[in-house]
Amino acid sequence: MTETASEIAVLRAALAAAEVRASAAEGALVAAKGELTQVQAIVSASEDMIRHLRLQIAKLRREQYGQSAERHARLIEQLEMQLEDIETDIADDRGKAEATGPGAMVSAFERRRPTRKPFPEHLPRERVVIEAPAACTCCGSARIVKMGEDITETLEVIPRQWKVVQTVREKFTCRDCEKISQPPAPFHPTPRGWAGPNLLAMVLFEKFGQHQPLNRQAERYAKEGVEISLSTLADQVGACAVALQPIHDLIRAHVLGAERLHADDTTVPLLAKGGTKTARLWTYLRDDRPFRGGAPPAALYHFSTDRRKEHPTRHLAGWTGILQADAYGGYNDLYCHDHKPAPVRSALCWSHARRKFFELADVKATARKGRSVAEEISPVALEAVRRFDTIFDVEREINGLTAEARHDARQRLVRPMVSDLRDWLRSERARMSKHNSVAKAINYMFEEDDRWEAFTRFLDDGRICLTNNSAERSLRGVALGRKAWLFAGSPRGGERAAFMYSLIVTARMNDVDPQAWLADVLARLADTPLSRLPELLPWNWTQAPQRMAA
Repeated sequence: MTETASEIAVLRAALAAAEVRASAAEGALVAAKGELTQVQAIVSASEDMIRHLRLQIAKLRREQYGQSAERHARLIEQLEMQLEDIETDIADDRGKAEATGPGAMVSAFERRRPTRKPFPEHLPRERVVIEAPAACTCCGSARIVKMGEDITETLEVIPRQWKVVQTVREKFTCRDCEKISQPPAPFHPTPRGWAGPNLLAMVLFEKFGQHQPLNRQAERYAKEGVEISLSTLADQVGACAVALQPIHDLIRAHVLGAERLHADDTTVPLLAKGGTKTARLWTYLRDDRPFRGGAPPAALYHFSTDRRKEHPTRHLAGWTGILQADAYGGYNDLYCHDHKPAPVRSALCWSHARRKFFELADVKATARKGRSVAEEISPVALEAVRRFDTIFDVEREINGLTAEARHDARQRLVRPMVSDLRDWLRSERARMSKHNSVAKAINYMFEEDDRWEAFTRFLDDGRICLTNNSAERSLRGVALGRKAWLFAGSPRGGERAAFMYSLIVTARMNDVDPQAWLADVLARLADTPLSRLPELLPWNWTQAPQRMAA
């Protein structure tokens, strides 16, 4: 029995020692898991920081230089998708790190909370004071004194308010001659006007600036308690177009007074018998900001039911200068030697030329189509895109300099690269079949004898831009609007849309709120003599302080 008891004691001691070792091992395992979780959290936070910085750099470059290449938009889109995933992973890692214990969090994992920007100072403030306590919350004493206050600001919006302005004209009669005296009736921007200038400007901007058709506006107004028929709104839009004609004429004269124009066109569905047909909206843009010109920017739009070359010839009748556009043959009559008063000189867009190579080297589009990258991606196209991008990089650096500085920089930096690109493209084309897709992209730049000369005209004139992206940006709103208004109801409706686009886009190019500008112009047109109409143009317009307060 004594030996048995001794053996039991030894076994118990061994068991206790084993439990101690197991407990120590378990503690070490938990500590290791905690350290691993912390390391994973730190890595996730570091990756998040890297992606945040890359996304911020890409967006800053896009804001500074514009959407100059398709790859930038693709890069930002891809970074945002990756950022969404990595932030989700970080939230998962944070939860795991917190579950391991209170000491598991590390300073490197803590992300700095973003600071909220203060609300604009010009917004009115409404103070809502919470009722102060009448006695001390601790001891109940009534001897409490205010020592300060904390203010929490919340941004709020007041729904749109409608009102009816009653203009009273009192009548007076003379006791001597019995003649009646009365002040004249107030001016209305439109004949038989019942709508104020702010309401008219809102309708115009919603329709042509925000692409909200009149029927949708009428439905929204009815829900707000103000029923306005569609025909009444349409009547006011047409009357406003007539009233604003003098302003449009001044913008047209300003645009056609330029020595260099950007030109482009886009499709517009036009309602026709039995369906729709494809019409065109043309834009002619004056923008001297890239070479620090003094003339303010402006845009002129035209509408046509087709894309025949007679339209740009009519739009630019009597104009001569440098036309930056794509290689559309409809402009050829303007380049003829017999064009009056002088032939227009062509400056072709390098973005169009680069895009043809980019489409052949677009890995993402190829993968989306389910094709093999090795079979579809052309090494020549990739190299062409790389060479194009080196030229584009230099052009971004000199954007905004004077014409003389741009010309000097192009002679030193860009001309050698353009010469090398020409020789390389020709040598590559000589080794390809004429049916090769890359050869067709190369032929776009050498298809005609003067095509390459038009592409390289920017080298000898600092006013010319490398691309026609300015005109394409001016048509971006039309492309978005097509999804909202679906089609133009008639040719006259298309012409009216082009008319209003000229006003609204010009205001936007001069950093002017189109709706506020239209409202002020409609209110002041009647009292402004013809000689002072230029004061109402967007680049000369200043809103009176009393109108801004209203």
